[in-house]
Amino acid sequence: MKKVIHQAAFLMLVSIVLCIMPYRADANEKEPMTLFLERVYVDGVVSQEMIKSPSMTKKQLMKKYKNWRLLKETDQELVFRTSIDDISPILKENGYVGLSVNGILSAFEGKPASSQHIIQSFFQIDIKRLESYQHEQLKKGIRVQSKDEYLSLINFYKIYQLQQRPLSIEQPFFSMVK
Repeated sequence: MKKVIHQAAFLMLVSIVLCIMPYRADANEKEPMTLFLERVYVDGVVSQEMIKSPSMTKKQLMKKYKNWRLLKETDQELVFRTSIDDISPILKENGYVGLSVNGILSAFEGKPASSQHIIQSFFQIDIKRLESYQHEQLKKGIRVQSKDEYLSLINFYKIYQLQQRPLSIEQPFFSMVK
């Protein structure tokens, strides 16, 4: 009987040691973290960089990116976001401001006529109010390579924005529906 009790005690001790050992090993090792860095540019483009960081702890990474906004945190990954006060590399490399098919002022990757990749749309232009050369420029696309050029164009064409008529109390909703 004593032998059975000793064997049971020994098996219980071995089980406990085997259960505890993995936790102790994990406590001494750094878990590799996956880090996602999101950059949001003035033109609306969001780029994401993924970094595997086996040498830094979560605490060290949080300190390193303290000026970024933390979007997501798990045991294995961190997602940070920051705003970049500039246009995206895509727009700098091959960006144009022009008109989409339905007359909306938009930023394109490539010339509007040959590109359907709209980066950002702004507002509908009242084409009738444009000078003919302005309309042609927008159809072909106006090259932008800097934040200042980008913002100047958007602000310039705001005066040509097609205004929506607001609903008034005297004007019922159904009379506006055709």
